Order: sequence, then structure tokens, then C-alpha cells
Amino acid sequence: MDRARAEGCTATQEAAGNPPVALYVHFPFCLSICPYCDFVVYAGRAARGPASQIDRLVEALLTEIELRARSSSLASVYIGGGTPSLMSPGQLERLLVAVDDAFGIASGAEVTLEANPGPADRGDLAGLHAAGATRLSIGTQSFAPAELRRLGRRHSAADAAETVALARTAGFASVSLDLLYDVPGQTLGSWRASLDSALALEPDHVSAYALTLDDEPAASDHLPPSPGARRWRARALTGQDGDRAADMYELADDVLAGAGLRWYEISNWARPGHASRHNLAYWRSQAWEAVGPGAHAFDGIGTRRWNNARLDEYLAALEGGRLPPGDSVTSEVGTRAAEAAILRLRTIYGLDPARAADPRLLPGLDWGRANSLLELRGEGSLVLTVRGRLLSNALFARLLPERSISAA
Repeated sequence: MDRARAEGCTATQEAAGNPPVALYVHFPFCLSICPYCDFVVYAGRAARGPASQIDRLVEALLTEIELRARSSSLASVYIGGGTPSLMSPGQLERLLVAVDDAFGIASGAEVTLEANPGPADRGDLAGLHAAGATRLSIGTQSFAPAELRRLGRRHSAADAAETVALARTAGFASVSLDLLYDVPGQTLGSWRASLDSALALEPDHVSAYALTLDDEPAASDHLPPSPGARRWRARALTGQDGDRAADMYELADDVLAGAGLRWYEISNWARPGHASRHNLAYWRSQAWEAVGPGAHAFDGIGTRRWNNARLDEYLAALEGGRLPPGDSVTSEVGTRAAEAAILRLRTIYGLDPARAADPRLLPGLDWGRANSLLELRGEGSLVLTVRGRLLSNALFARLLPERSISAA
């Protein structure tokens, strides 16, 4: 891979690659930071009160959107965080108008907004829907009070139910719930109870993620965890169990399928017509643009770009009329087929026969079939089995050729 600094690049340089079909907007503020969270998040005075940086952030986002403008027709806009529901409806409307002016938003596009379900976090859902959000992704994580406390969540199970009801009343066309499993102290019984509580709210989409507690090395696109978060993660690791996590995943797959939500990506299940169009763009290796601290973009060919995570540097650059500092990495030509195959294999659509016949991939794919990680479906597509979903990292490692990274 070739690594290059993106700092100071021009709009013309940014326009290389395919026109984006999606836009990710990162809103990096929460009222508090959960100890397991690895996203770019700022809390405390930066998120509320007279010292809040939200207004400055929105203005900076508007400038970055203008600087990265490119004629396109976006099928999706995803506003994640953080807690984007802390924005006012007026701020969201300004953002979406700017996006439409800079890129163009297709008629009927999916516009997702993430929200936390606490009364102080979920914001004005009716106003945010009226401002243009069509899909709400709610960070529920669990319906068990003890697990919510252990995870540092600010809300209750009742808050989650109320947020879903408010979203329905507001007119959101699609409502998604996020859940976590392999939480310390969690049992198969409490996990089943959380699944049942989630399904009782009749969501259109459920994401279920294993709690990941890796201690990432320092990098420009994320923030180091606090000492308290490091201590929490070290303790939490001792309460995790890989076999139990696998049982929880299989239980989720069975329970969600029984309720009419079909898995379409390793960690995602949806009712017909409610799969996340935005995330499908990622898994199909389509081009997407991204703005905000720590946000990642892809040109649809082989180059990934990201903004640095430091909020002060981000704001200073854009308030000076410059693109924020960041980095980019370009995959070697020989690895691109493997990267695209890995992303497609994460989904129910799998690899079509032509891609599956790529000689560069055949040894790994043959290994996957021999070990019951892959099966043929439909018109010859290779798709992960449930066992394959559980052991997907072992398969994906066999598909990637050895490669090196060199400084540009």
C-alpha cells in the first residue's frame, strides 16, 4: 500500500476516483462516553452548556461539505457519532441542504440519524424527521438494567421503548436497534430476554455486535481511551467467553429469523426492504464521501482517506477555509480483489460465480468450503454458513495476500 498525507490537498485532488453514492457525516459529541466506546467522541463541556462546541462543529461540517463538493446523486446520507440527535432540527436541515447543494441527494434517498434513547440524548425526533431524516438507528445495547449500568449507558429499557414509540409517531420510515452481546455478566437467558424485548418493539432492523475490547494502537483517526476506560476494559475482558459469544450469536440468528428479520450482513438483520442502503454501499465497495473528525471515505477503486480525530485541529483548519488534516492509503492492485471479496462475503449476497472463480481467491475459498464455512446458494453464489459467519476472520485472512506498506 502507498500511504500519503491528505493535509492541504486540493478539491481537484479530492475528486479522484468514482463519484460517491453515499455520504457519512461524523458528529463527535455525546453527553458522556461509555468505557467500551472506540469511536471519535468528545463529551462534557464540549457537548453541552455555554462551552458547547456543537455550533462550531456544524459550521465546520458545512465548510467541509462545500470543499469536498462533487457532482453526484447520493442514495444515502448517514449521520453517525457520537449522538447526532443532540443536533437541533435547524442544524440538521442546514446540513442536508448543504449536502444537496454540494453533491445532490437522490429522490427517495435514505437519510439515517443515530440517536441514544435517553430523554436528554434523543433530541426532537419529530423535528429531526421533518428536517429530512428518514431512518433512525437507536443505540439500545441491552434491555437488562444491570448490563446497561455495567456498560455505562445513561438510559433505561423504558427509555428505549419510548424512543421507538416517538420515532413511529414522528413518521420515521425505518427504525433500527443496536444490541451488544458477550457483555460481562450477560447470560444466554438475559441475552434472550433482550432480544425478546427488542422484538416486542417491532423494529425494522436489528444490529447485534459482539462487545469488542481490543486496545487499539495510537492512530490519527481515533482517540486514545482514558485511563479509566483502559482499566474497565481490562476487567471486562476477564468476563468474556468466546464459546458463549458464539452461542449468543446463533441464538440471535434463530430468534430474529423467527420474527421475520433476515440476516443480510454478519451483524445485521432486517425486515424486507429495510436493509441499510448506506452500509450496503460499503460492503459492495462503492464510493462514499465522508466529513467530520475521524471520518473515513473510499473512492470506489482502492484509496481510503480519513480525517484526523483531533477536534481542535479539525475546527481550526475549516475555520481557516482549509480541508482538515488527515491521511490516505491506497491498496496494491493485487489486494483489491481480495478486499472486495471479503466485503461481499460479509453479506447474504456472497460472491457471484465469476468472482468466486478468481484464481487469486481459489485457495482460500476452497479451504472455506472444505471446512463448512462457505456453501453454494442460488445460481452458484458462495455464501457464508452460520459457522462461516462465526469464523469469518479465519477465512478472510486466507484470502488476503501478503502485503507491505510503504511511505509515499
